[in-house]
Amino acid sequence: MELNAKQRAALTAICDTFAPGDGAAIPSASALGAVEIVEAMAMHNPRQAESKQLATLLGLWDSPVTGLVLGLGPRRFSHASQEQREKALIALGDSRMPQKRALFQALKGAATLAYYLAPGADGHSPLWSAMDYPGPLGLRTDAAPPPLSPTTPGRDLELACDVVVVGSGAGGGTAAAVLASAGHDVIVVEKGQYYDDGDFDGGELKGLTSLYASGPVGTAEGQLSILSAECLGGGTVVNYTTSFKTPDHVREEWAALGAAQFATDEYDRSLEAVWDRLGVNRNHGSISARDVILERGLTRLGWHVDEMPRNVKGCDNGIECGRCGMGCRIGAKQSTAKTWLVDAERAGARLITGVDVRTVTRAGDLATGVEGVTADGHRVVVRARAVVAAGGSLQTPALLRRSGLTNPNIGRHLRMHPATAVWGEFEDEVRPWEGGIQTRYSNELADLDGSGYGVIYETAATNPALGVAFMAWRGADTHRERMLNLAHLSGVGVITRDQDSGEVKVGKDGEPTVHYALSARDEARLRQGVAGAARIVEAAGALSMFSGHQAGFTWKRGTESVDDFIARCDASGYGPGRCAMAALHLMGSVRMGGSADTSAVDPDGASWEIPNLVVADASCFPTASGVNPMISIEAIAHMNATRLAARL
Repeated sequence: MELNAKQRAALTAICDTFAPGDGAAIPSASALGAVEIVEAMAMHNPRQAESKQLATLLGLWDSPVTGLVLGLGPRRFSHASQEQREKALIALGDSRMPQKRALFQALKGAATLAYYLAPGADGHSPLWSAMDYPGPLGLRTDAAPPPLSPTTPGRDLELACDVVVVGSGAGGGTAAAVLASAGHDVIVVEKGQYYDDGDFDGGELKGLTSLYASGPVGTAEGQLSILSAECLGGGTVVNYTTSFKTPDHVREEWAALGAAQFATDEYDRSLEAVWDRLGVNRNHGSISARDVILERGLTRLGWHVDEMPRNVKGCDNGIECGRCGMGCRIGAKQSTAKTWLVDAERAGARLITGVDVRTVTRAGDLATGVEGVTADGHRVVVRARAVVAAGGSLQTPALLRRSGLTNPNIGRHLRMHPATAVWGEFEDEVRPWEGGIQTRYSNELADLDGSGYGVIYETAATNPALGVAFMAWRGADTHRERMLNLAHLSGVGVITRDQDSGEVKVGKDGEPTVHYALSARDEARLRQGVAGAARIVEAAGALSMFSGHQAGFTWKRGTESVDDFIARCDASGYGPGRCAMAALHLMGSVRMGGSADTSAVDPDGASWEIPNLVVADASCFPTASGVNPMISIEAIAHMNATRLAARL
């Protein structure tokens, strides 16, 4: 599906209102090619209904009727002045109606994301130069040869094996290695393609369009944005290498929900196996400028701060590490594509990429394999004695529903670790896109009320397109001024362990949609987390400070107290469109437990309905992990796959 001329003209007007350039050295969004990027991303959305909705909106946008709705009077959007268009968009973002605020956030997100992604005609945007941002690092000609040899079917294909594993990330990659090493014939089927060190250029555009899924990009209510990986190795290729074991109180909570082994040495053994295979260490913690700020603020407050354990080997903790979310160009990150999948392939496993698995095939109450299709329409069938579903917390419940499973807990109990940030402007250059991706953290407020729920604080390397996702927009000039100062900005991330949940629903097209509204008690914890982040930023010596609230207020040292800033954050609220928030970790939508009444899979990770269908990814978390979940995912996959290997 492509936009017609009228729709594309409307999209151009919207993008150029958000990002008109400065009329001199900095081009507009359309001049840089941002419109084409927005269109390409939108039209590749796997949910065609959403693409059609966007096309319909754009078809109606530049009309007198829409002008009335936007407060422009009976005139076309394109006929209004820049100032009038900006006011109309800001009014949309400030609306009392959450649907209008969500629409504003969707338009703002698409336009500004594409603006900072766009390389321009010569491959290096003048906007980047104005920000002193170096842009992509380029491809390495001295990259090591890829360690894996997957194939992408070029014709219809039918295969047979003992176990077919759907997905190759933290869960699927680990499960494949365990099963193949136990002597079983394993086939791994991955929807994405294989990229290795020599394919990564450190640029946000290539990273986002090759390594991440094209949708869903947000919750249906517009409260949280979503980013999930889609490549061989899954999220382990793009995550930030932060390696935390499952906290003891979380393990106890999981065991109490019916999977007793989480509180035993069986899970200990799987944790240790994962820890050792990934080579988790604290030898690559050279502190970044961002984390110097975080540590300084925490120390002055007398709060907890510690060094991150990371699954890296030979990390530079500098220029390369700052591009970690777009793939590691030097091969330091110990993703499943460098560890478990290598083990699996050496043990005889076959790796297949570019196949979208649509259903688990069945004979009665047993799985007989899977069926999928390539982007070119080739049908792929894999017959197997058992199936491991490891597509992640959005795709695994969708696969199970498409396959006819009816357990009511499939898709429910979704946790997302809602996150936002408080930003500080500092006198010295921070260059937040450089330095160790994450080297320090704080769990000072991880237990806010004795329940084991709260927030943790982390920073992240901030390249422009990532940074703008957590910022408000109150007009083109003020936005441009802030982004041109990105070298002096640093954010403190607030990551909430959510106690309440959302749901993954599956449409008639078989694609997942995410429904999630932050509950009152989780919002209260997020509020406390934002307040704490503000105190950290202030204590660290920020000259000014702002949050992701669309209200767009700024604290300046010497003009008001930090308590005043916190009060303004509270007054602005956290409903849909009120504050820029993201779902950092997707968990729990096919959770493990002791009863089919309360869980989707049993303590083995096996479906209550199909015993030789095992789930081995973050979707089977009983509740949120409260910490970056990679180690927990791999440990669960290791444990569930070990149990399956024994049964086979």
